Amino acid sequence: MESKVILSFIACILIILVFGKTFYLPIKRVLKLVANSVLGAFIIFVINLVGTSFEFHIGFNIFNAVVVGILGIPGAILLIILKIFCGI
Repeated sequence: MESKVILSFIACILIILVFGKTFYLPIKRVLKLVANSVLGAFIIFVINLVGTSFEFHIGFNIFNAVVVGILGIPGAILLIILKIFCGI
């Protein structure tokens, strides 16, 4: 009877490990995207804070935060260029 309990315990641990390995990378990528989006929102906030003296404002929305979050500083520069030349 005790060997069945031990085998069940080992099987459960193996199943948890397999599912953990399967879902680790997608969750890691989603968390990285969320963290970068928050960083992007902070960069947009700083741009808007500095831009108030120049009457320059970038819209604060999820699209802009994700663009800056994925691309980083080049994404912020892209949004600035789009704002200047296209008036978006």
